[in-house]
Amino acid sequence: MSLTERQLTLATLDRQLLLERRRLDVAEAVRRVCALQAQTPASPYLALWNRVQDFAPGDLDAAFRERRIVKATLMRITLHAVHAEDYAPYHAAMQSSLRATRLYDRRFTATELTPGDADALLPELAGFLARPRTGAEVEREVTGRFGEHARRVWWALRTFAPVHHAPTGGPWSFKQPNAYLASPSAPGSPIPEADAGVQRLLVAYLGAFGPASVRDFARFTLLTHSVITRALHGLGDRVVPVPGPGRTALFDLADAAVPAEDTPAPPRLLPMWDSTLLAHTGAGRIVPEAYRPLVVRRNGDVLPCLLVDGQVAGVWRAVGGGLELTSFHRLGRADWQGLTEEAERLSALLAARDPAVYGRYGHWWTKGFAGVESTVVKV
Repeated sequence: MSLTERQLTLATLDRQLLLERRRLDVAEAVRRVCALQAQTPASPYLALWNRVQDFAPGDLDAAFRERRIVKATLMRITLHAVHAEDYAPYHAAMQSSLRATRLYDRRFTATELTPGDADALLPELAGFLARPRTGAEVEREVTGRFGEHARRVWWALRTFAPVHHAPTGGPWSFKQPNAYLASPSAPGSPIPEADAGVQRLLVAYLGAFGPASVRDFARFTLLTHSVITRALHGLGDRVVPVPGPGRTALFDLADAAVPAEDTPAPPRLLPMWDSTLLAHTGAGRIVPEAYRPLVVRRNGDVLPCLLVDGQVAGVWRAVGGGLELTSFHRLGRADWQGLTEEAERLSALLAARDPAVYGRYGHWWTKGFAGVESTVVKV
């Protein structure tokens, strides 16, 4: 029997811990959802607030500080927070793609340096980053070898080298200027092979976002179809085809379950760039096609969203010590009640951390929204 669109949506929400908050350690929660988009420092915190019962921001502060969760450039050449034990295989999966996007970019090739020149610096860089360093400090160190090209060399290396972002404080653990640390490795530990890394990442992705297609995984990672197909074959019967509502071939973990179609989906206030909005092709499973231009702006900004019955129904922003909720269509009284209760709880968290979260993105609201209803919620 084929899965319905509703079941695919519910499967993703369930695996993303968005149907029911779970009582989990923050590192285990991050592992369960594969990775958290960390392009802005606040987003991993708000993502976990939506997913973890009784989430305490201090727990994530400690996990970053103790490096049980690490922040680094990975999928889609974007910053993600991942479980520390997943970093090495995920990086192995992505390194070839990350390396190519930088070393064959004109900003690097214009220096007339070779990829080998950049690679030769990696051992020295690892030693220099044994303790946190700012980008400016790294550039000064690199200048001794590459002179005027130091900035472009570091621009390339910080993307594909095994480097983490180091916590620098602030309400969300990271603030400008960025600081960097070499990824630790146990003496004698083998470097994961790329194919094994892609397989591990694919299994984690399906466990967090599946069932999904090859194109979906390509969208989430920017890996090529040939690389993904090879990983599928390598996983054998751990991954199986599943019938879906369209012609696109879907795959899932052999032991995965999908919720019943009548499973309720509670309201949620998703952070900017929440991974559920970026894990599938097209509008994704929870973004109605008509709302995609409102949620995903032309420059790639993905706004904080209201989730109603498992679908994006509007956006939210911080205003005047509270939250402004704007819906794209008329909602019922029960929907507004559920969103208001979520907004009150989130406002309380933000009041203690950063009441003006995402304030720099307020210009999208001043440019106008096709909003139908709007309300401001305060604690």
